[in-house]
Amino acid sequence: MSANIAAGIEQVVTSGTFSLDGGSWDVENNVWIIGNDQECLIIDAAHDAQAIVERVAGRRVIALLLTHAHDDHIGAAGRLAAELHAPIHLNAADRMLWDRVYPQTAPGHELNDGDTFEVAGLTLEALHSPGHSPGSMCFHLASERTVFTGDTLFRGGPGATGRSFSDFGTIIDSIRNRLLTLPPETVVRTGHGDQTSIGAEAVHLQEWIERGH
Repeated sequence: MSANIAAGIEQVVTSGTFSLDGGSWDVENNVWIIGNDQECLIIDAAHDAQAIVERVAGRRVIALLLTHAHDDHIGAAGRLAAELHAPIHLNAADRMLWDRVYPQTAPGHELNDGDTFEVAGLTLEALHSPGHSPGSMCFHLASERTVFTGDTLFRGGPGATGRSFSDFGTIIDSIRNRLLTLPPETVVRTGHGDQTSIGAEAVHLQEWIERGH
């Protein structure tokens, strides 16, 4: 399933599984494409490479940006990089998760806090937001009042922190210091599920802290 969301932003929803710590769960993921008819970049590489390739439809892919390296977000990265000649960018702190899926291949480019990516006249800024995983990243598209949060922030609260390499206190710090400082009207486009806004979620921060997830 795919949709046009806003000027320069497209969404593709793909289905598959997420596996970690001996468990496996059925999930739907949001893949985001930012750009125009000539060039674009892709945020996350979830499950169905063919659906993403078809949506890109021959455009030049500037970069494949990974919010983190859980297998449901990177499972299509190898094929997308090969077919679209797209350089993969991943924060080095998630390399141990990447290696579980691609033990023989490095991601290619290290993704760091403050990195910027230019595409079709738009600028995305990378925000390091650890907690769901050590190398989790968000991407702020200020001109469109949008932030792509991967699994750091959802409608209703933080991403899960009950599995290996995650920490609740760390994700709360990331949300408080990296995301809730953005303008309240900023649209939050997540790695799974429906969008929300910074303002809609900010008022619930203390509730999340008290419930512990």
